[in-house]
Amino acid sequence: MSTGQANPAEMIARGAPRVIHNDAELEAYTDALFQLTALEDPSSSEVDAIELLTLLVEHYEREHYSIPAADPASVVRFLIEQQNLTQRDLIPQFGSESAVSMFLGGHRNLTIEQVRKLSTRFKLPADVFIPKGALKARA
Repeated sequence: MSTGQANPAEMIARGAPRVIHNDAELEAYTDALFQLTALEDPSSSEVDAIELLTLLVEHYEREHYSIPAADPASVVRFLIEQQNLTQRDLIPQFGSESAVSMFLGGHRNLTIEQVRKLSTRFKLPADVFIPKGALKARA
């Protein structure tokens, strides 16, 4: 008597993807994911496999390699350093060099307009420039 539904335990026993437990499995799943995403016209089962492998990889990486959230001033300092900028280079985003200094020194928060301008300049999501506590407080 077949109900038409797959038995997940049997599928896993036959080698179906399962939760990633170590870096070797992560590497194998990532390699498989790259091969699947390189296909020009994947079948519906290949698209399903891409979705499943993506979820499994993201879950493992979130659990084992999470990136701590940085405060906005640290993000801006990092961007200044990486792009060999000076505080003067950010005057269009802040309005004045003293506003840049006050922000980097922790004496002033960003305005919505400054967040928008920094997001546009550096091509990063706006939430990178918003303190994480501010997002939780509004929720």
